[in-house]
Amino acid sequence: MANPPQPRVIFLDAVGTLFGVAGSVGEIYATLAQHHGITADPKTLNQAFFRAFKAAPEMTFPGSDPATVPKQEYGWWRVIAQQTFSSAGVLDRFVDFDSFFADLYAHFATPNPWVLYPDVRPALERWQRRGIALGIISNFDTRLYQVLEELNLASYFSSITISSETGAAKPDPLIFATALQKHGCTASQAWHVGDSKTDDLEGAKAAGLHGILVRRPIEA
Repeated sequence: MANPPQPRVIFLDAVGTLFGVAGSVGEIYATLAQHHGITADPKTLNQAFFRAFKAAPEMTFPGSDPATVPKQEYGWWRVIAQQTFSSAGVLDRFVDFDSFFADLYAHFATPNPWVLYPDVRPALERWQRRGIALGIISNFDTRLYQVLEELNLASYFSSITISSETGAAKPDPLIFATALQKHGCTASQAWHVGDSKTDDLEGAKAAGLHGILVRRPIEA
């Protein structure tokens, strides 16, 4: 089967494709909780986090004033964190959960909890040398802009399209259409690379893009 022609733009997912969590979410939650005097088992927290995350509604706020989106994102993640520690049986040990969560939320906007996959920068540089525009389509939140800066990735991308600002999350075709509009190209001229079969591969294909699935280490 012949390879598709060189695209005008390649979109990439962010978390799990460009970079991943250093260690596990549970380890990070446990470490920061320890700073607030709370001892909790990292594995228990990790399992509780993913249960809460998978059960949460999509992080989309259709029709919202863009200025209110960061506050809504904060509230969305606070619910998940609260459910995580509640499920782990330690929520009632916090003297000031709001203060802890503020620290936790800010931490994930820094480079500290993230690890850049080693194949990412060479691939981005190779595509740039070929004159291919690069963009991001992600279901992450507006902290992504800062994380990309901190990881020295921001300069590679000419567009960033995220679910909370778009009002639609992958695999919804709307988020792909929104990203395509920014580059003035059709779906057939674009690729999308990501680690989720449903959100990235099947979502891209349903929207008319060439989808590429990447395999990353699965967090325990």
